[in-house]
Amino acid sequence: MPRDERHTETIPKGTLGIIPLQSCKELGDKVNRYLVDWREQRDHESESTLAFSGYKRDSYIVSASTPRFGSGEGKGVVNDSVRGYDLYIMVDVCNYSLEYSLCGFKNRMSPDDHYADLKRVIQAAGGKARRISVIMPFLYESRQHKRTGRESLDCAFMLKELTDMGVDNIITFDAHDPRVQNAIPLKGFESVSCTYQFIKYLLLGVDDLHIDSDHMMVISPDEGGMGRAVYFANVLGLDMGMFYKRRDYTKIVNGRNPIVAHEFLGTNVEGKDVIIIDDMISSGESMIDVAAELKRRKANRVFCATTFGLFTNGLKKFDEAYENGIIDKVLTTNLVYQPAELLTKPWYINVDMSKYIALLVDTLNHDSSISNLLNPVERIQQRVKDYNETHYGK
Repeated sequence: MPRDERHTETIPKGTLGIIPLQSCKELGDKVNRYLVDWREQRDHESESTLAFSGYKRDSYIVSASTPRFGSGEGKGVVNDSVRGYDLYIMVDVCNYSLEYSLCGFKNRMSPDDHYADLKRVIQAAGGKARRISVIMPFLYESRQHKRTGRESLDCAFMLKELTDMGVDNIITFDAHDPRVQNAIPLKGFESVSCTYQFIKYLLLGVDDLHIDSDHMMVISPDEGGMGRAVYFANVLGLDMGMFYKRRDYTKIVNGRNPIVAHEFLGTNVEGKDVIIIDDMISSGESMIDVAAELKRRKANRVFCATTFGLFTNGLKKFDEAYENGIIDKVLTTNLVYQPAELLTKPWYINVDMSKYIALLVDTLNHDSSISNLLNPVERIQQRVKDYNETHYGK
């Protein structure tokens, strides 16, 4: 059963419906199973009233598809009625495993294709749902969140476009810059942190950690991730350090200024386990460089925890870093597509977010506050206390 059931004191906003697009099907199925199990066990005093119509069902997934024509054009189709529904549409814009036919050629789906399919399904719902929320774990175009010259402002435009189409809430995870929500000040926007889940799965995967400032430290790989690392360190009572990326602004390589060096700011890391915390691993070069710098400073074990493991240049560099003792474990979530090869790696820990998403959906459907779910300090401290009692008897 969900840990916090205060929301059951309220009636649902509407009949719950989940539409996981093909890109998010596996995660959506897991979320659905949690919701079915919880609501099957739950007894509510007003359960027999009209407001709870369809509250307990075998599945909350609404059948929908996004077929394409031979020319590559597509459409969205919702096969079930959604009138009066509280609808949650799930999409993974980073799922590069899906293909479609384009004039006889196989074309991999890009973030643009996934976003277009999301809009098609919203259109297909035809405004009949009582409320539409979009669960987009990796915020589309979130790396293009601000202007530094005469350029597009894609992420803000996307948020505005979705809300103009009737979307009431947008739920994302570890947005690259949460301030992008200023584009839609009158609509709901939640950038959810994965801090509790990182700590939970790290403690489950490693059984000899000493979580104190004498044995462990939190590292931000750049100045942009400072807030995330400060929160992580404060909750665990650890020291924090950061790296400053010195770039060559006279050159542009693959659309970015190349990094010349990583300069470290912080206390001595010698002999300590370190946790590098960030929002994403893209190619992974920067993360491995930071880990190598920490090893050069005689850090003990290096754990990398990031919300999104994109691994855009493959896994070979991480295999080599693991074999060379540069990294010990890498934790990323199942919020974005994970190739089967990744799940078999000895250095990888999979952080499952499906239960947390189910809790968010269940609470929001009851129109209850999710503040308690977004602030996991008590749960983190209890988890650490249980770990210490189990392993060290204290």
